[in-house]
Amino acid sequence: MMKQRDRWIDKVMYRRMLRRWARLADMAEGLDLESLRRYRGQALSLRRNLDRVIHQAEHRLALPLIGSDAAPKPIGSDWAWRPEPWYGPIAFSGLSSVKNQTSICDGVKVFHDCPHNELTVRQLRNSDEAHLAPFGLRMDVFRFEGSFLSLVLELPDAAVEGLRLTHLIGLNATVEAEKPLEIYARLNVKQGPNVEQIVRQLPLEEGGANVFVEFDLAYTKLAEKQIDRIWVDLIFDRAEMNQITLRDVTFSRRPRAEL
Repeated sequence: MMKQRDRWIDKVMYRRMLRRWARLADMAEGLDLESLRRYRGQALSLRRNLDRVIHQAEHRLALPLIGSDAAPKPIGSDWAWRPEPWYGPIAFSGLSSVKNQTSICDGVKVFHDCPHNELTVRQLRNSDEAHLAPFGLRMDVFRFEGSFLSLVLELPDAAVEGLRLTHLIGLNATVEAEKPLEIYARLNVKQGPNVEQIVRQLPLEEGGANVFVEFDLAYTKLAEKQIDRIWVDLIFDRAEMNQITLRDVTFSRRPRAEL
């Protein structure tokens, strides 16, 4: 009952405030300078707080919602995961002059061998209803004289638990690029001192695409009970003078169908 009463009072006060400022707006042209100066101060103070409310509302109500776990999960998958830069806000939303081995957030690093560090990385808010991820990651690459540029994504322990040679590990990505480029995904599975690697090229179309590749562990020499960790390198070829936006990146795992 009290909540209904409070809402009714809020509506009444809101209507009165609207009428007051509508009346002042109509009168503003004929007000004396002292009154106009006083009302301007009130209006500016009110606008600052209104802008704060509008900013937060547009940020939090924009689709997709922050924290969305609607990650693509192929039929039969026993695990799916979206890395932090695409799931929620990270501490450093933008970095410039990015050096080799710069950490974007926990488990995500940039590696390159360019001597000029003419590279920026920033997180941005996705706003298209077609995007499942709340956030995207954008790289602006300027002069690049190195031989490699990669984004390294450490997979969580859940990806290792119960992993078998019969598993397929899938990578889904939504990629946009200003200019054509090639992107390779390299799966690294570490056991003891040895690392098994599988490389797949992302099948990009001009301008970008939603892409999906799978890594078949049957082609490795892994000992299932000795797997320590897994990470994926996203390797960007011909990235110079290009803007690359990863709107979403997700991983999944499913057992291969028995023949």
